[in-house]
Amino acid sequence: MLGRSRKRHIAKTITWRLVGTIDTILVSWFITGNPWTGLKIGLAEVTTKMILYYLHERVWFKINLSKAGIIRESRIRHIVKALTWRGVGTLDTMMLAWFITGNPFAGLKIGMFELLTKTILYYFHERAWYKVNYGLKD
Repeated sequence: MLGRSRKRHIAKTITWRLVGTIDTILVSWFITGNPWTGLKIGLAEVTTKMILYYLHERVWFKINLSKAGIIRESRIRHIVKALTWRGVGTLDTMMLAWFITGNPFAGLKIGMFELLTKTILYYFHERAWYKVNYGLKD
């Protein structure tokens, strides 16, 4: 049976992936001008991002920043966590977009635009999950 924290991390992974995939599809469509390219890029990253996000969640669950004066539930922690995830996610998106479009500059543009949109979306996703007790209590 999965532990409570793992259930929570799986649920967060799924909800974030829904938000993230919609954002990727729209951003990729906007940058390339082709809705099918946007859809291909968005759907390609579903698997890679879910694996990477789950691993990121597990690492952050185990990190103790209280020694550095950062409380586990603080807004600062959420900002730092959002930035580290965005770095991993942006590199993944850029590589996938480059591979799918065959154009490294399209991958770079999509990745840079998402850097802004997804950092903001991820912060609010973290704040929303902070208010939910799912997977923390019996």
